[in-house]
Amino acid sequence: MFSIDYRSDKPLYQQLVDNIERLTLCGVLAPESRLPSVRALAGELSINPNTIQKAYTELESRGVIFTLPGKGAFICQESGKLLHKKRLEVLEQLFDTTAEACRLHIPQEDVIACCHRAYEETADKGGERK
Repeated sequence: MFSIDYRSDKPLYQQLVDNIERLTLCGVLAPESRLPSVRALAGELSINPNTIQKAYTELESRGVIFTLPGKGAFICQESGKLLHKKRLEVLEQLFDTTAEACRLHIPQEDVIACCHRAYEETADKGGERK
């Protein structure tokens, strides 16, 4: 379910954070669903448990997950709303960037082609640029 690119420049913990946020936003990880234990996920991904713990700590600070001592980590009920807000922020940034391209007289076809290329380069890699 979680994909890690060991050759990426992006830190492993950040890749895991991005994965869990994306899966939550897409509805694959539903609110209240339990995440794998730190030890189990570390074994599955063949990475240090401290890396998993760092990702879980980051997700908890962002309000995406919560932990119950002795029970594990779970997706927060409000995580979908938080991530939806992030999605809207990204779209607003895209709007602003497109408006700036227009002010600089960059042809619309070039802007659209750039968006298509960005999607193509990242879609196959789960959001990571090739």
